Amino acid sequence: MNSILSGINGPEDVRSLSKEQLDILAQEIREELVNTTAKTGGHLASSLGAVELILALHSIYDFSHDHLVFDVGHQAYAHKLITGRRSDFDTLRCYGGICGFTKRAESPYDSHDAGHASDSLSIALGLAMARDLDGRTENVVTLIGDASISGGMAFEALNHIGHLNTNLTIILNDNEMSISRNVGALSLYLAKARLSKPYISARDGVEGKLGELGRVGRFLVDAGEAFKGSFKKLVVPGMFFEDMGIKYIGPIDGHNITALQEALIAAKKTRGPVLIHAVTTKGRGFSYAEERPDIFHGVGAYDPETGEPVSAATGQPKYTEVFSQAMVTEGGNNPDIIAITAAMQDGTGLSAFKKHYPNRFFDVGIAEEHAVTFAAGLALGGKLPVVAIYSTFLQRAYDQMIVNVALQKQHVVFCIDRAGLVGEDGPTHHGVFDLVYLRSIPQMRILAPADGNQLIDALHTALALDNGPIALRYPRGSIVRELEQRPPRLLQEGKAAKIREGKDVALLAVGRMVRIANEVANILAEEGIEAAVYNMLWVKPLDEDAILEASTTKLVITLEEGTVNGGFGSGVLEVLAKRLLDGQCHATRTLVLGLPDEFITHGDVAHLVKDLGLSAPQVAQTIKNKLYGQDAAR
Repeated sequence: MNSILSGINGPEDVRSLSKEQLDILAQEIREELVNTTAKTGGHLASSLGAVELILALHSIYDFSHDHLVFDVGHQAYAHKLITGRRSDFDTLRCYGGICGFTKRAESPYDSHDAGHASDSLSIALGLAMARDLDGRTENVVTLIGDASISGGMAFEALNHIGHLNTNLTIILNDNEMSISRNVGALSLYLAKARLSKPYISARDGVEGKLGELGRVGRFLVDAGEAFKGSFKKLVVPGMFFEDMGIKYIGPIDGHNITALQEALIAAKKTRGPVLIHAVTTKGRGFSYAEERPDIFHGVGAYDPETGEPVSAATGQPKYTEVFSQAMVTEGGNNPDIIAITAAMQDGTGLSAFKKHYPNRFFDVGIAEEHAVTFAAGLALGGKLPVVAIYSTFLQRAYDQMIVNVALQKQHVVFCIDRAGLVGEDGPTHHGVFDLVYLRSIPQMRILAPADGNQLIDALHTALALDNGPIALRYPRGSIVRELEQRPPRLLQEGKAAKIREGKDVALLAVGRMVRIANEVANILAEEGIEAAVYNMLWVKPLDEDAILEASTTKLVITLEEGTVNGGFGSGVLEVLAKRLLDGQCHATRTLVLGLPDEFITHGDVAHLVKDLGLSAPQVAQTIKNKLYGQDAAR
């Protein structure tokens, strides 16, 4: 017997299904999501929780004409399955396969390239106003989670949506979870909304009975209106949105397709903006994901029978784990250290710090701008704040790093996880711009440790250097060599380490590329080319003496896991150009290697590195070509 899913080639097939068939399809989709992500990994729990929402939306709207805007895109897997990508779904997040987030180049049903939280309401409002200005009639719908709607950008959009009063439907997917458990006042507000039905039933019952008592009863009902008008703001769901000019429907069961369809039909008939509050269960239908939605929010390959990860362990801890333990140690030595994250306490490794020092840990929710400015305030108050955020998310707080931290020379330590290529999550998540945006900020100092031992030393040094802000960036994945059992060391500011002698070429590398540089030197040595290797460590301030020393070779090569435009290599070129103009060095050939001026696709890091020509054999060949011409390999 063929499954219903096997006959779904597009949303038009979904619109022809009965309620019973849609319920069966929902279960088949969940099975497909579990079986696929068990091999590819992915954002499973969120997508499991949104299956009925996706089916209801596609059964009521025609998104070949209408617009569906996802926030982040964590919930989009069912959408991909029923919009013509079912046959390719087993390539999810794989190199050359379909993206883990919505992507306009991939499907006409994807209205927006999603990837970062809290932007969908602004995008949807822009689409709606473009429609109005052109006199078109298509519907605009956006799907946003309860964590994303707590972000500051979402509040800005809600304010504007209420003001413009255009036709727009917002689906609030309330599953009580983001990556870490939701925090903040709005989360509490939504919790009250979820629990409000008993109050509403009791209130309506009492008013009905009083109304039956004649003039006195009606007087009591009327007299209670003033009190109710203020009291219901605290307990009746939706008043927050209603007061902003957005009509509210809910809360409703986000797994009841019929109820969802009725709410969507009502929203289509309503003039102005409407918010449908749907309560769902993250990880729905897969017990391991329901029990541990934090683990299965973004998961690697796993055994679907047991829920256990398929080990790809190297035997070494991950950089995040090394940072986590180092923070616990440093926190024990200095009671002024405060840890701050933005809805990523597990992802950044700060959950261990929270366990040991709960009063000195703050999760501010999806609010990176606030996290950085909050840290500035803590620093002004005499504390030593450590802000741990992924590289790609810290981009959102660029202005705050400049104005609130660097301009005022506040000692804030930025610990930038997931720097460089992160793999399967693709261009919205690669941390490839941090060296550029950090280098441009006055007062900012930047450390790029090459291994776990240097990460421990870098954190220790960053906490000790109190003359302004300092950032350390480290990659996703496992450390490259054993941890040394020793106390952390203070690193000399702006000092590189020459780790290999060589007179022919000089390799200047930072971070994870130091290992590649050593491998390149070994390959070149086999052909009689002596390559010096420098672990530059400091991207700002650069070790200019080391750069001048390197310039005495035939060729200087810089290696970085970031975009080459304005990054570490650019800094080295600036030093060489200035010293050349000052007559302090001779002209030398240079080769800046890193990531090109383009957005890098998704896929495992090994594939991406090779695709970009940055594997050790490829770099060695590039160097030989530069030294001896294109025929060097012949």
